[in-house]
Amino acid sequence: MSLIELIAGVEAHEATLTVFNADPAVTEALREHFADRNVRIVEDQTASGPEAFAVLARDGEFVTAATVDELLPRPGGDAKPRDGGSGDGKPRDGEPGDGGPEEGEPGGGDRSDRRVGKPVLDHLDETMFTSYSRADMVAASREIEDRAWRVGDGELHAGFQTLDVLTGEADTYDLLGEKERLDVHAYAADEGEAPDVEHYAVHVGETAEIRETWFVAYDGGGYDDAKCALLAEERAPGEFYGFWSYDPETVGYIIDYLTERYGGSEQTDDGGATV
Repeated sequence: MSLIELIAGVEAHEATLTVFNADPAVTEALREHFADRNVRIVEDQTASGPEAFAVLARDGEFVTAATVDELLPRPGGDAKPRDGGSGDGKPRDGEPGDGGPEEGEPGGGDRSDRRVGKPVLDHLDETMFTSYSRADMVAASREIEDRAWRVGDGELHAGFQTLDVLTGEADTYDLLGEKERLDVHAYAADEGEAPDVEHYAVHVGETAEIRETWFVAYDGGGYDDAKCALLAEERAPGEFYGFWSYDPETVGYIIDYLTERYGGSEQTDDGGATV
């Protein structure tokens, strides 16, 4: 399965959260709360049964159920979304990812039991997004790069679409590549000047998917909770559609695919590529 096919598969695997016996305003609040998740929210009424509860289903099969109170933040509550950020998949000012790598604790995002909507979020490992701009993609990528920096171990794989784009990020990736136990790989189509590379590997992919996708995937350095990936397709100029994932199997698949498909296309000393 290619990267673009993987995006389409996640898109098609949308879950449905049916809200029973609740005020329409509650259903709308849930739509807003889960707006960045791959879940469709509908409402229904039953002749009998409890008030304000929700059932999560995928492909017509029951997944889990919860009360509405378990899924929405309480007024004045301080529970955090699972990614530790603003809830939209993008870091907030002053949080990891907005100002370059810094030393810190491994693991990155908040996956604690305090996060709002946990009964449903535990079953939604992929976070869909639409119409991200290049600025959004850079901000989202920084979150994963920062996590790899802080853990300082394992493998980081990042796709830049073209060598021109990679050249603009050369300093950041040289810094990441200086981590002795962090193995850094960059992927790009052969468009533009290749950067001077000292501390990481560049894979020049002669395929449409490298030119059309943007991705950053980190294997967690031995910590399943630190595994994360961002994968998106540029469907219109400067507009990206894709998903975040904290699911270890999804992250592992992306890295394995990149390694098997493009592992032999590393840039050579003369600026070419071994294909």
